[in-house]
Amino acid sequence: MLIPRYYFPWRENSSKAEPVKTMASVAVNSLSSGSNHFMKDGVASFSTNRLCSFSFESSLFGSKILMKKLSLSVNGTITTRTERTRYSGSQPVKASSHSFDVVIVGAGIIGLTIARQFLIGSNLSVAVVDRAVPCSGATGAGQGYIWMVHKNPGSETWELTKRSHQLWKMLAETIRDQGMDPLQVLGWKKTGSLLVGRTLGDSVMLRNRVRQLSEAGLRAEYLSSNELLSNEPDVFVGSDGGAAFAPDDCQLDAQRTVSYIEKVNRYFALEGRYAEFYHEPVTGLVRSTSSGEIEAVRTSNNTLYGKAIVVAAGCWSQSLMHDLVRGSNVKLDVLVKPRKGHLLVLESFNSLQLNHGLMEVGYVDHEDAILTSELDDHSQTLSVSMTATMDTMGNLILGSSRQFAGFSTEVDDAIIFHIWKRAGDFFPKLKELSLTDFIKNRKVRVGLRPYMPDGKPVIGHVPGLSNLFLATGHEGGGLSMALGTAEMVVDMVLGNPTHVDNSPFAAKGRCC
Repeated sequence: MLIPRYYFPWRENSSKAEPVKTMASVAVNSLSSGSNHFMKDGVASFSTNRLCSFSFESSLFGSKILMKKLSLSVNGTITTRTERTRYSGSQPVKASSHSFDVVIVGAGIIGLTIARQFLIGSNLSVAVVDRAVPCSGATGAGQGYIWMVHKNPGSETWELTKRSHQLWKMLAETIRDQGMDPLQVLGWKKTGSLLVGRTLGDSVMLRNRVRQLSEAGLRAEYLSSNELLSNEPDVFVGSDGGAAFAPDDCQLDAQRTVSYIEKVNRYFALEGRYAEFYHEPVTGLVRSTSSGEIEAVRTSNNTLYGKAIVVAAGCWSQSLMHDLVRGSNVKLDVLVKPRKGHLLVLESFNSLQLNHGLMEVGYVDHEDAILTSELDDHSQTLSVSMTATMDTMGNLILGSSRQFAGFSTEVDDAIIFHIWKRAGDFFPKLKELSLTDFIKNRKVRVGLRPYMPDGKPVIGHVPGLSNLFLATGHEGGGLSMALGTAEMVVDMVLGNPTHVDNSPFAAKGRCC
């Protein structure tokens, strides 16, 4: 069996980011079950008892993707489509021991990248537990863009997003240096992105955005309607419109990326440092009778002991944490709510040309929309803004909707046709086509984004429970902010300085 070389973004024991070339042989410190540890002020301390070393060779290819049948209803017509449900060809990695240094609840992109960062950046053992399987939530339903064009350099999430994008690009470059193709491994493409508008007001806003991005150190330029037409011949914004162009923005395929991260994580199981517990809903926490700290996570099938617990359960984090701290003196209300989204996927679509990722200006406004206190979980506020990307398989992906509809993941036919109509406002060729003509080669993705009212994720330890950490509330930016979030969580657990100020993301004052 061929084992992959791994990507090590930091040298061990270094507090600063430092690119490292691929190693054919890597020494990894591994903890035995008798390791000493303590928690203080949200920092875990561990002592190393033994040193292990192992070697790697490439490659990352050859796994099979298991499939399931998915039935979708559009305009009353039932179509049965194949949809990915798993991202690697083997069963979850189990372990003989149920004691780990870190237990992570949630196997979306946030949870899996946190696990990966612990594995490659420390000597700790890690378990990942999830009620389903990887990529079954918001991660697998997303569009896969790693963009800065729609981000505000003055926002509190700017530095985290920027740092995360740097880490994604480092990862793609390292994969390329290893003789592999990031396009095949991650679905990675440097497409550049266009934020487009159709009015004079939009054009003013876009010019300001270009200025802000340039002042923040990013490459960006404003394109007039004629310049946009030369870059994207099938896009129409009218004589008053224009676009902000960020040529360095990229996109990736969430399914391929999760598959890669899973494989990297799973090879650490060879040293007894990694295990997965999928299809195991978390039912509670076990607290130490002496210290009062959390000492284990109880699932439907197992009790998993951990020195640090990380909850990265997306929009389920609120109800999960409410159940987990019930009966304690900890006052915690994680305000994350599900924000439903639809994407329309047209397979092997060749009726129009698309050279870059596109997003309309209105998306930014809807992204910043606040859920008011008058709305409850049954209220539905809907917005639809045009986004368009072409994936590695030549599939056109159109979006997107935002809607507060509780935890419903049912396909709404009216929203799908609204997305199609909105796309036609920017792509005139689509108005010449009927969506019903694509009944046999279209899919719908529905996901629940973990929305926080203040627009920032929650990252850090839970006050009163110093070994319990949160990493949730990224809404539609989970993939984009994943690597930066993983780096931040691991640094906080280990007591290292964080590369990005973590104070805006603290739970204190926002959730308790």
